[in-house]
Amino acid sequence: MERWEYLTCFLEADISLPENRSLTMAEDLPRYSPKAMIPQLNELGGKGWELVHMQPAFVGRNEDVLMHEGGGLKRWTNTYLCVFKRPQ
Repeated sequence: MERWEYLTCFLEADISLPENRSLTMAEDLPRYSPKAMIPQLNELGGKGWELVHMQPAFVGRNEDVLMHEGGGLKRWTNTYLCVFKRPQ
């Protein structure tokens, strides 16, 4: 039976972040485009990590995640909870 190692992390879609500036796409991206995360995703993929889930997230001070605000309130986020796996 194959065994897996897992990694969870928050990735931020922000083209102005140093880890996202290496993006070499021919198009101008809006600052918070999800495409801005491609360099970080490629780096993790190069280390053998496979993305298995990505979800927008509102992150608290203790790295807790707000799942439902209730009351019909809407907020924008450029932070994503990501789950990766790779063989052990």
